[in-house]
Amino acid sequence: MAIHATAVVDPSAALGTDVEIGAYVVIEANTQVGDNCHLEAFSAVRQFTTLGARCHVHSGVILGGDPQDLKFHQERSYLRIGADNELREYVTIHRASGEENATTLGDGNLLMAYSHIGHNCTMGSHTLLANSVAVAGHCVIEDYVNIGGLAAIHQFVTVGTMSMVGGLSRIVRDVPPYTIVEGSPARPRGINVRGLQRHKISEETRDQLRRAYRLLFRSDYNVTAAIAKLRADEATPSPELLRLLDFMREIDLGSRGRQLNR
Repeated sequence: MAIHATAVVDPSAALGTDVEIGAYVVIEANTQVGDNCHLEAFSAVRQFTTLGARCHVHSGVILGGDPQDLKFHQERSYLRIGADNELREYVTIHRASGEENATTLGDGNLLMAYSHIGHNCTMGSHTLLANSVAVAGHCVIEDYVNIGGLAAIHQFVTVGTMSMVGGLSRIVRDVPPYTIVEGSPARPRGINVRGLQRHKISEETRDQLRRAYRLLFRSDYNVTAAIAKLRADEATPSPELLRLLDFMREIDLGSRGRQLNR
């Protein structure tokens, strides 16, 4: 373990083995830092934050800061971060609002400089947020998502797995899995074929998703009719197709195209 002389580490903080803590780092009480983590200069781990093993926290990162929520009154809440995450310069991730609630991140994520994750968000694993992405509170970012720089995600939005959000996009509705969206406000532009190939999704499944995209977003069918037709026509629907259809059905159960808004 290497702790710089200028770092401020609360005696109650639980530090794993082979942790490296740089100059002027602050680690508060009621925190845990996993094995082989590297915290660079001027970063901070605030109270009630857990950091998994092998995370690299770059300069100026603030983890577990109070939520930017007028309903927050210093109740006990958490930020829980998994293993193998890389958090670049000046990333901010807030703990949750509401007693015993948590903001959570999975494993193997890359958050580029100045990106922000708001309170009560749930992020999966192996996602990429480019520079200055802003994710508002109560959002869900599923696994293998790629979000371009300066995109802004409205509160209560769900971004589906293996989707791609173009840079500078304004996301005010849920993003269906396996799709590419962009614009302000964002609109679906196609299936994320390259992402599907990268994750070894079969050509047959990709063809099913292409057909689903055409019926859902480029035909005269409404969403309910398109879902019914796709379920009726596909003799052996792939898990990915069923996931997309279930996601589209759930969107309409929420408010303003956000399934979490119920």
